[in-house]
Amino acid sequence: MSVYRHPYKEADFVVRHLLAFDDFCRDNTLDDLNSDFCQLILKEAEKFAAHYLVEQNRQGDQQPAQLIAGKVIETPGFSSSYRAFIEQGWPSLSASEQYGGQGLPNLLAVACNEIWQSANLSFSLCPLLGQGAITAIERHGSTALKQRFLQKLVSGEWTGTMNLTEASAGSDLAAIKTRAVPEDDHYKIFGQKIFITWGDHQMSDNIIHLVLARLPDAPPGVKGLSLFVVPKYLVDEQGEPGIENDLRCISLEHKLGIHASPTCVMSYGDENGAIGYIIGENNYGLHYMFSMMNHARQGVGVQGLGVSERAYQAALEYAGNRIQGTDRAGNSLRIIEFGDVRRMLMLLKSATEAMRALCYYAGLETDKKNAVADNTEQSSQCAARIDFLTPIVKGWCTELTQELVSLAMQIHGGAGYIEEAGVAQLVRDARILTIYEGTTGIQALDLVKRKTLLDDGAQAKLMFAEIEQTLAQLRESPGCDVMYHNLNTALADGRAALSWLQANPGESSCVAVYYLQMWGYLTGGWLMAKSQLIASTLLANESPDSDYLQAKLVTTQFYAEHFLVRTSTCLASIKAGGDTMMSLSEQQFFSHVN
Repeated sequence: MSVYRHPYKEADFVVRHLLAFDDFCRDNTLDDLNSDFCQLILKEAEKFAAHYLVEQNRQGDQQPAQLIAGKVIETPGFSSSYRAFIEQGWPSLSASEQYGGQGLPNLLAVACNEIWQSANLSFSLCPLLGQGAITAIERHGSTALKQRFLQKLVSGEWTGTMNLTEASAGSDLAAIKTRAVPEDDHYKIFGQKIFITWGDHQMSDNIIHLVLARLPDAPPGVKGLSLFVVPKYLVDEQGEPGIENDLRCISLEHKLGIHASPTCVMSYGDENGAIGYIIGENNYGLHYMFSMMNHARQGVGVQGLGVSERAYQAALEYAGNRIQGTDRAGNSLRIIEFGDVRRMLMLLKSATEAMRALCYYAGLETDKKNAVADNTEQSSQCAARIDFLTPIVKGWCTELTQELVSLAMQIHGGAGYIEEAGVAQLVRDARILTIYEGTTGIQALDLVKRKTLLDDGAQAKLMFAEIEQTLAQLRESPGCDVMYHNLNTALADGRAALSWLQANPGESSCVAVYYLQMWGYLTGGWLMAKSQLIASTLLANESPDSDYLQAKLVTTQFYAEHFLVRTSTCLASIKAGGDTMMSLSEQQFFSHVN
């Protein structure tokens, strides 16, 4: 597989034009920031990826992390790469300056994360979880906890994890059995957690685990969960790692993909109890954990984007070089000249561009919320938009990634099924994305129940109104007829789906995934429509980058023709309801083998 190259022009188009980042910076007196600065940072992020991560991606797949003498030993070379990651200041990019961060926009961190996740998904998972831990402690932790842990987490000297899942409590967090027993100024934690990404390693001086556990007098269910900071090494009076805490990794999972990312079974309190410190109030742990989880969910959507971009580049290179057959004149043909290969490449290209637009758009919404933090009403409006977008970014992008990496393998033909080509690793690595941080079904239920029905569709209707504004622009713009027609139809599908759900709330669990997919295609189409309008305007103004902009017009129309039309299929499945899928008895599912 070729060396990954970041799509600078595409990223710059989204940041500079689609999101009007320069206007955002000017309106919020961010005088030193603009799109040109973003490009400089992204070039440095790509240099880091090219020098440290790309080659180690293949190595990590072949030489996964190992549990040796009770310690997880990461893939050779990962530790030195992580040290370079710290020394170059990457973990602190968007963190608060109060704790040693650089205070740069979240949008910039999203764009950098795309680069690192394209280059090496296993490696990038480690700092991503650290960012989530920072978010949870900064928002909900006491002053003492912030002073003790945040500076080292921000610098990357310490990494973070999220500990929710247990063997008997997967998505059903109400079944969590891990206990927290109060003792003096801390708690003793007892229990086991599974599926803990980067739960142990030797790359950092300490690992800060965020653990959901239940206090002795806690009410039953999820309302009885509290959140605790449980460090691998207890922190001494000087703020340095001291004695080892009573916790350990007892096994590593053998996984389909992301081999270099250790997925640990963690045991707490095998001897006297692991010492932990509560975050916030008793029994509010799940609420606090969602600060970290929502950050991670958008981050996983970006992972889908990163892997899809890498798959597209690999497929494009292969198609441009692979000779197969001759024309009537006897000239050799490259497969990029074949109609079906072009179909697959355009599906890869247009979908990846739509995903990037959505991920970056959602990333900037966090910056908008931060910019109006002192205005309660505006901040709440931004928070509602972020909450609505999060399950779409996570669920739709990662599901679409499965289709795209499969297309990349199909373009490679038999060569793609061979490990040396590298595409097989992308297929395997990508498969986890629809599962961790909440499966697609969980994202869909969140979107339907909490983000749509609970507010009577208010946020959905606001999105509809914004799409309507874009349609008004398309109506008056020459050359946008296909996009106008298909986006208009997709908007009608969205409104019809909302009305059906409001009339049939009891059916929501059966149709939720179709609803989420519909919103993905619709919001992706909306942003591609805005991109088409921008590209048309820039071309009319004789932009020097006409080749890229002409390609953008073609790609956006292709999206309208081949992806935006999928909203109608989603609507048809929604309207079919759950009668058929719920009508068989359990025994009838086995009737074909009895």
